[in-house]
Amino acid sequence: MSTISSRYLSELSATISRLPLAEIDRLIELLEAARREGRQVLLLGNGGSAATASHFCCDLAKNTITPGLPPFRALSLTDNTALMTAWANDTAYDNLFWGQLQCLLRPGDLVIGISGSGNSPNVLRAMEMARKEGATTVGLIGFAGGKLKELVDLAIIVPSQCMEQIEDLHLVIEHLVVTALRERAKGNTNE
Repeated sequence: MSTISSRYLSELSATISRLPLAEIDRLIELLEAARREGRQVLLLGNGGSAATASHFCCDLAKNTITPGLPPFRALSLTDNTALMTAWANDTAYDNLFWGQLQCLLRPGDLVIGISGSGNSPNVLRAMEMARKEGATTVGLIGFAGGKLKELVDLAIIVPSQCMEQIEDLHLVIEHLVVTALRERAKGNTNE
């Protein structure tokens, strides 16, 4: 194995051991409550974080289906290309998610903003709106959390300075959360 590969995997392994488990558990609880109460889960992010938002939405909507429990009402704001480009072109890129939230967001919904840096202007604008409108807000972030950590009710910060590793671990967190939701749901049903 090359030195670069070995170093990358060593750093990734060390960062996994420092993930904020209490905050991840809190996200699981927030998602369980949203499911029980029929509230929407809205996800958003740019670039690799957009892909994670889409993946997280897919896994919530499909991989957590449990007889006797309602399905998740999950929607990724990164998946409607026509609407995204209309907001970006006709107003500003900073309005990409804000504009979609205007139509969809209800008080009590759960909004998950994913940003490696924690400083993406369109994510920040959407999370400010979500909080103002009475949503519960969560940030999946990296580095030191950026501005996003101050705008959310729950900040889950991957303690890394490497964007690729931050994105890797956002996906690991997503899979961990969905697996936990599925396993806990099996324990909460009468089957």
